[in-house]
Amino acid sequence: MPRLATLIVSHPWMGVFVVGLGTMVVPFDSSVNVAFPHIIRAFALPIPAIQWVVIAYTLTYAALTLVFGRLGDMIGHRFVFLAGCASSAIAFALCSAAPAYSWLLGARVLQGIGAALTLSCGPAIATSLYPEADRARILGLYTMTFGLGSVLGPVVAGQMIGQFGWQAVFWFRAPVALAAFVLAFGLPTDRGRGHQNFDAPGALMLVVTVSAMLMALNQLRDLGWWCAAASAVTVVSAVLFTRRQLRIAQPIIDLRFFRDPDFALVNVAHAALNVAGFSIMLLVPFYLDRLGGLSVPVSGIVLASSPLGIMLAAPLAGRLATRVPPRLLALAGSVAMAVAQIAIGLAADPPNIPILCLSMFAQGCGLGLFQVAYFDIATATIPKENRGVAGSLVMVTRTIGVVTGATVLMLIFQTLRAGAAARGVPDTAAFLTGFQGAFHVAAALPVLVVLAGVLRGWGRWAR
Repeated sequence: MPRLATLIVSHPWMGVFVVGLGTMVVPFDSSVNVAFPHIIRAFALPIPAIQWVVIAYTLTYAALTLVFGRLGDMIGHRFVFLAGCASSAIAFALCSAAPAYSWLLGARVLQGIGAALTLSCGPAIATSLYPEADRARILGLYTMTFGLGSVLGPVVAGQMIGQFGWQAVFWFRAPVALAAFVLAFGLPTDRGRGHQNFDAPGALMLVVTVSAMLMALNQLRDLGWWCAAASAVTVVSAVLFTRRQLRIAQPIIDLRFFRDPDFALVNVAHAALNVAGFSIMLLVPFYLDRLGGLSVPVSGIVLASSPLGIMLAAPLAGRLATRVPPRLLALAGSVAMAVAQIAIGLAADPPNIPILCLSMFAQGCGLGLFQVAYFDIATATIPKENRGVAGSLVMVTRTIGVVTGATVLMLIFQTLRAGAAARGVPDTAAFLTGFQGAFHVAAALPVLVVLAGVLRGWGRWAR
C-alpha cells in the first residue's frame, strides 16, 4: 500500500488512528462482562465457571505482553502489530462461532495472544511517527483509546446482545481488527535492532512468573493448596528470572532501571492505582443494582463516568506533560484518585447519583493523568530502541493491578459484609459496610502513593 504509506508519512495522525483502531478492540472487551449471563445459559454452566472466560484471556496477554514487546524491539514493531491484528480478528470469529465452552476458552487464549501482540508495540509505533518532543501528547491520545473503548463496550453490548445474542460481543470486533490489519500495512516499516539473541529461557521464566502470580491471586479467596502452589511457583520463577536478567547481555528487560527509586515507585504506584481504580467496575454495579433503583441502560451510563474521565483527561495530560514535570502530573493524578475514592466510599442509602457520577468521573480523570505521566516516564527512562518493552511494562503493571483489585477488593467486601450480617446488622446496612470498607481500602492506596511521591519530591516543578 504505497499510497497509504505516503499519506501516513505526510499525515502521521493517520498512523496514530490506525494504531488506535487496532488497540481499541482490547478495551472493547468490557462488552463481554455484559454477556456473562447469556454465556452461562448458552452452555448450561454453573456461575463460577464464567471466571475462566476472564482468566483464559487476561492471563494470556498479561504473561506475553512484555515478551512480545522485546520481540518487537528486535524484529520490528509493525510486524508484531500486524500479527496482533490478524490474531485478534481470527480469535473474535472463533469465539463467536464456539459450539462448546472449551472451544470458547481456547479462542479466548488466542484473543489474549492477539491483545499481547497489539498492546506490546502499539505505543512504540505511535510515538515513532512524531518527534520526541511530541511523545507525551501522542501517548495521551493512545491512552484515550482505552477510555473510549471502555465507555463504548458496554453500550454496544447492551444494544447488540438482545438482537444478535452473546456472540455479538465478539464478532462486532472482528471487522475492526481486520480493518486495522489492512491499514497497518501503510505504517512505516521498522526493521528492529536485528542481530540480537532472544532470551527464550528468560521469556519462559517471565511467562511462568506472571501466569502463576495471576493464578495465585485468583485463588486467594480459598487459600487452598492450589493458591499455595501457585505462590511458590511465582516466587521461585521470579527469583530465577531476576538472576538471569541481571547476568545476560541482552535481557527481556534490563532490571537495572529499577535501581532508580523513582522509576521503581512509579511502576508499583501504577499497579496500586489500578487496584483502586477497578473498585468502580467491580463494586458500583452491585450498589446501583441494590440501592440505585435505575434501569440497566441508565446504570450503564452512570458506570461510564469513570472511563469517560480517562478518555477526556488523557489527551489533556499529554499536552500538559510538555510543560509540567511528569512526576508532578503523576502526583496530581494520585491526589485526584485519592479524593474520589474517599468520596465514593461515603456513598450511602439512598444514593446521591449526581455526586457518585462526579466522584467516578474525578477518579477516571486522576487515573488518566497518572497513566499518561507513567507512560512518559517509562518511555523516557528506557532507551528508545527498547520502546516496545517500555510500552509493554505499562500494560503489564496495569493488568496486574486490575486482577489484584478484582480478587482482593471482592474478598474485603464479602468478609466485611458477612461479618456485619453475623452481628445481626440488617442486610442493606451489611452491604454498605462491605462496600464502604472496600472503598476505604481502595482509597488508602492512592493516599500512600501521594505520600510516597511527596517524600520523593514529586511535588517539585523541576524535571
